Amino acid sequence: MRKIFVLAIFIAHCSFFLSPLDAQVASSDEMLVPEKVGRETMIPVSASDIADGEYEVESESSSSMFRITKSLLSVKEGQMSVKITMSGKSYTKFFLGSAQDASDSKGKGEILAQSDENGAIFFSFPISELNSSIKCAAFSSKKGKWYEREILFDASSLPEKSLFVSPERNPSPLKDGSYLVKVTLSGGSGKAKITSPAKVTVKDGKAVAIIEWSSSNYDYMKVNGERFDVDKKILDKGGNSTFTIPIYAFDRELPLYADTLAMSKSHEILYYLNFDSKSAKKKFFGW
Repeated sequence: MRKIFVLAIFIAHCSFFLSPLDAQVASSDEMLVPEKVGRETMIPVSASDIADGEYEVESESSSSMFRITKSLLSVKEGQMSVKITMSGKSYTKFFLGSAQDASDSKGKGEILAQSDENGAIFFSFPISELNSSIKCAAFSSKKGKWYEREILFDASSLPEKSLFVSPERNPSPLKDGSYLVKVTLSGGSGKAKITSPAKVTVKDGKAVAIIEWSSSNYDYMKVNGERFDVDKKILDKGGNSTFTIPIYAFDRELPLYADTLAMSKSHEILYYLNFDSKSAKKKFFGW
């Protein structure tokens, strides 16, 4: 009888620490080793950095068991949401947060699976940033447990003209040194021009360019929210507006703003620059 009594106390003791909610969370032994999502060169992109609209966007998942076949991003008035279509039907609930939080939520914040016209399972939910890892959990109806995941939506997969910032700072394809590189300008009214080729210098894999406009009316430029003021020494000598700015990537259109004083008041205009790495000619010039 004493042995039975001790055993009963032991079982009760274990039950106190192992609640039904804990049993709903998959342990690390029950999951594949998570894969890293994203790249170190990625830059977080918010809704204000993207033109309103709907876009297909590439996604990454930390687990091959949580495979997303299609992601549809919706951007409207500074808010973003995404609809992810799953490869299978085993996940019936989704949660933004950890698996333990999902288990403890008692249903609050759970996102239930929906079916599209083809019978595929999808989840829709708001997001604050692209290019940032999102911790989430998915509930497997087969296993009866929440599985912790990480997902990421790649801003560089969006159409170039939909972005107002560069989504990534890629290492320069040019070796350290000084170059003359052809650069094309688009955006704005089409009247503005810049000097091409532009002087480009690369140091430690990062490139910067000297941009000379066709007028003296620009007082600053913005690249990914960072302000670069006009070179006053050149301006004071009667030259055109000239700036030194970073190059986040070659061979794709890079969005930036230039502020003009030519109108009745200061006005920022969205432009795009494209630096052609194949045109680069190594030069030496004093900076």
